[in-house]
This record gives sequence, C-alpha cells and structure tokens, in this order.
Amino acid sequence: MNKTSQAFDRVAPIYDQWANLQKTVAEEILERVQWLKTIPQYILDVGTGTGNLTKGLSQLYKNADIYAVDIAPKMLQQASIPTQHLICADAVQLPIVDASIDLLVSNLMLQWCEDIPTVFAEFARVLKPEGTIFFSTFGPDTLRELRNSWNDGIAHVNNFADMHNIGDALLQAGLSDPVMDVDWFKLTYKKTKHLLLDLKNIGSHNKQYRSGLTGKHNFQNMLANYEQYRDKDGLLPATYEVIYGHAMSRQLPSNTYSSSGWLINE
Repeated sequence: MNKTSQAFDRVAPIYDQWANLQKTVAEEILERVQWLKTIPQYILDVGTGTGNLTKGLSQLYKNADIYAVDIAPKMLQQASIPTQHLICADAVQLPIVDASIDLLVSNLMLQWCEDIPTVFAEFARVLKPEGTIFFSTFGPDTLRELRNSWNDGIAHVNNFADMHNIGDALLQAGLSDPVMDVDWFKLTYKKTKHLLLDLKNIGSHNKQYRSGLTGKHNFQNMLANYEQYRDKDGLLPATYEVIYGHAMSRQLPSNTYSSSGWLINE
C-alpha cells in the first residue's frame, strides 16, 4: 500500500465532512460534461474517493455503465454509489480494457500522482476513438501562503504541475484538442492550525516529504510567518489554484474492446 492509499484510507470515515472544495469542483465538472454532444454509455471515474462525482454522473446519465476507480479501498467502502463497478486500482495501471470508455472523469486526483504523463497514457489507452476526458487538478499557486511561510529548506507543500505542463502531457499521451482553464478559490481560517487540521482530514500529504523533519522551533516560525497574510477581517487565507481540462482520444479501436457491458480486465 503506497503513501497516497494510506493517507486516504486513514481519513475515509470523515472525508465527506471536510471535502467541501472537492465537492464544489466536482459540481463544476458535472456542468462541463454536459457540453458533450453525445450521451456516453461507458463512463470511468478515476479517483472517485467516496463517490460524489460518480453519484452525480449516475443521475445525469441514468442508462450508462459507470466504473468507479480509487487507490484507497476504505474510501470505496465509504462510497454510496448506485453502481456495482467499484474498482480498487492505481491510475497508472487501470484494469480496464483498451478503447472501451466513452467518457473519463477525474476530480482532484492527478496532483497525487507521481507520473502524470503515464496516467494520461492510461487514460488514452482506455478511451474509445473520440472518447473524452474531463479532469481537475491543483496548480502551483495552491497553498502558496503555507509554502511561503516555511523557511527551513524542506518542501512541506507539493510542487504542483502547471497548466502548460499538463497540456503538454495530454498531447504526449496522444490526446487531441486539449482545452485548459484555471480558477482560484480562497478558503479562510481563524488560525493556521485550523488549516492544517483541514488538510489532514481530507488526506492531503506531501509526496516527497518525510515525517520527523520538522522541529518545534521551525513549526512555530511557520505559524508566525503565516500571520503576515491575515486579512482586514482577521482571517487567514489559503489559496487553491484549480486547473480544469478536457481532451479527446484519437486512438484506433482495439481488438480487446468488449461490447458485453463488462469492461474489466481479469
């Protein structure tokens, strides 16, 4: 079990109580998928978590077969989703046959992946010709206040990929017509410790950081430095840059495509 799976398994029972931003972004993706001119029959949600986006898709496309994938088994156990296709798997190795998915969605999952180009290659593999992906991820301005408040030489906040690099990775994976845009959200807290608790309870973690490196003195310095961001209302902001994207598949059909309605590779 890797670090990401462990982090989200730990918070699975309480995740939905804290994941308000994730729910807001999922609602935006649901609005965007309605740009499609055709109704998808086979849908894949990668990084489904507790299933908020999957649930919305099932309401939007009542006759579709929806497959929900997540790396954390306990998150899937918390999911209340009207689908039998719950799959515990890593995004870099999806147990889905080639050229079988009409619509692939992924909400705020990519930022936890070590190798985004490989993930996009998997997305391209499972999409039907002219299949579509819609996704969101965090950009480099995310948690900039927290990142700037640490001055101990340790990367306490992930280095999130920027919009241009993500667009390049889509093209490298053989996906076509990528469209990217960005939005900023600002959450506010009375204390920095409340932000840290918020992050802890939604499973946020640093992919490179190793525990035990932060001394009490450095932590207190970070808290003091964060005070420079306190606004006129007496609140501390936390910025989130959310990158949205969609693209299409151009790949040829595969001989492994199944029309049986069950697309999982055994």
